[in-house]
Amino acid sequence: DGAALAAAALDAEEIVIGVADDGIGQDSLAAALAERRMPVPTRIVTVPHRFISGEGGALVRGINGEAHIPPGRKVRSSDNGVAGLPTLLSNAETYSQLAIAARLGPWEYNAVGIPEEPGTVMLTVGGSSTAPAVVEAPTGTPLMEVLEMCGADIGPGLLVGGYHGKWISAEAAKTVTISRKGFAKVGGTLGAGMLIPIGSQTCPLGEVAQVVQYLAGESAGQCGPCRLGLPDLARAVTLVALGGSALENVRQAAGVVKGRGACSHPDGTSRFALSALEVFARDVELHANGEGCGKQVRGILPLPYHQQQGARKLALDWSRCDGHGLCSAVAPEIIRLDANGFPAFPQTPLPPWLENGARKAVNVCPALALRLTEAGKK
Repeated sequence: DGAALAAAALDAEEIVIGVADDGIGQDSLAAALAERRMPVPTRIVTVPHRFISGEGGALVRGINGEAHIPPGRKVRSSDNGVAGLPTLLSNAETYSQLAIAARLGPWEYNAVGIPEEPGTVMLTVGGSSTAPAVVEAPTGTPLMEVLEMCGADIGPGLLVGGYHGKWISAEAAKTVTISRKGFAKVGGTLGAGMLIPIGSQTCPLGEVAQVVQYLAGESAGQCGPCRLGLPDLARAVTLVALGGSALENVRQAAGVVKGRGACSHPDGTSRFALSALEVFARDVELHANGEGCGKQVRGILPLPYHQQQGARKLALDWSRCDGHGLCSAVAPEIIRLDANGFPAFPQTPLPPWLENGARKAVNVCPALALRLTEAGKK
């Protein structure tokens, strides 16, 4: 309804709806369009299920039949969009809010929420929640009301705004009221409205490392800072999770990519990583001194299925290990020795660039105590 209103107001020639090519959204939209007479021709365009496919420039390029990646230079869709015409580009929630405002009228719409940000906000609550849901809440609602309704165990931190958003501490989350201004007060950003409590049953650093690895792999690969810098950032974050790298290496890697490149992917990834290391500072200390947090990575931060296939991790048969220490000697970036001389490593899925080192460690173990297993197995 909101898209139809916007098209009528702008005298637009066409409405184009972009949706991921997983089939579910496309079928749902097709059914919805069949129920409604649109004011202008309306079509659905599928885009690859990739993180960067939803970037505005990438979406316009895909609709125009080009590669579904951001353009090499910033181009406003209002100047040059679909078919080279000025295009109003916005997301589903904005159009839905427009429809609600038109239906209620300005007075009733402004009666909901807080005066400076009237209306409601769509929130997707997942992570450790026992009752994950999409929630529509008036602005000004205490954040904890929404999280408690979804059965969320916040644990040490809450991700706000998706994988280009920021982490906030559990203490900060308890003070927030839902609005852009409310999240900004505690250093957060509402962004896409994603709320992902990490919970207390998983390794926060391992979860974060997996996501940064995924984001690095989602680069369009056309800008040097992104193509080369994001893998460096992922490597630095992963090594922090493994207890083998200093925080300064992460800060340096993030500094190289921030504010550079043709789109905001490097900036968002850096924001996600740096805020995580700040909120999970205690876990960083535990991993750095070799203790680790003692928790497995449980996949609280969701990734596309294809990213999870084939992931490997190290496992130790304690009944065989004699503490020779050879594994640590050949793979010090992964394995450390504890106070008694036995190998210590987080139960974190290994990124591709560390698998060779892990395999060497397995091969040199004289007691055959070390092995590589599928990441999903205990």
